[in-house]
Amino acid sequence: MKPILVFQTDFTYQESAVCAMYGVVKSVDRELEIIDATHEIPQYDIWSASYRLYQPMRFWPQGTIFVSVVDPGVGTARRGCVARTVDGYFVVTPDNGSLTHVKAWVGLCEVREIDLKVNRLRGKDTEETSVFHGRDVFGYTAARLASGVIDYAGVGPAYPVEEIVTFPILEPALEGGKVRGIFEIGDPNFGNLWTNIPLSTFEKAGFAYGDTLHLTVRHAGQVAFDQRVTFQRSFGYTAKGDVVIYNNELMKVSVAVNQGSFARRYDLGYGPDWEVEFEK
Repeated sequence: MKPILVFQTDFTYQESAVCAMYGVVKSVDRELEIIDATHEIPQYDIWSASYRLYQPMRFWPQGTIFVSVVDPGVGTARRGCVARTVDGYFVVTPDNGSLTHVKAWVGLCEVREIDLKVNRLRGKDTEETSVFHGRDVFGYTAARLASGVIDYAGVGPAYPVEEIVTFPILEPALEGGKVRGIFEIGDPNFGNLWTNIPLSTFEKAGFAYGDTLHLTVRHAGQVAFDQRVTFQRSFGYTAKGDVVIYNNELMKVSVAVNQGSFARRYDLGYGPDWEVEFEK
């Protein structure tokens, strides 16, 4: 069976960019199956693209080709690439940091730079534009790879995995009964905030479901939230409107408001300057 193509971008559906990209895929091979992950990545937010790329990957059949296009450097000297994970997936993306989480948390065994002399859309009067590589390079190359027009070596020359552009990933800390980390990503629909703290770190700290913990959030060193909050398996163990600490679908400690937006209610965000601390 031919690999499935899974796409994520920051294009939205407000105009026809996604449609044009998929038209190129179907022009290469009408049999190819295309699935949307999301086209609502925040504009130019490569960190979010990297996290969202990792988030669903393991739940897809091996051999699936993921196409991630959040590309503020489109048309510049940044590389376009196809990376192969140690567990058998492919990622077609600009090499601009979008591979950070997959490289760190899954592992990459090979990466190839897309050869634009071979793997670039031609014959559609788009050769002189450099601003839509999602259509002309990434979607086109992914379709050629999935359809068997090219094999992986046909993408272009390999280069060292160590050269892939990545962002630093901060690690949580457990010290003196306190667990410290950051809000690493947000849930834009429900307003939850996900930390970089694995459930296993809470367990090492002796925290258990049903405990009430002191949660402090600091933004750039200034306290933005300071309350005692219950740690529960799910939202329904608390009253509507209550803040709850819970274990999310990626086994990371997260904070929510039951049937509300934690991020919006308290004007909180995510990133390395949003520090969180839990203690009994």
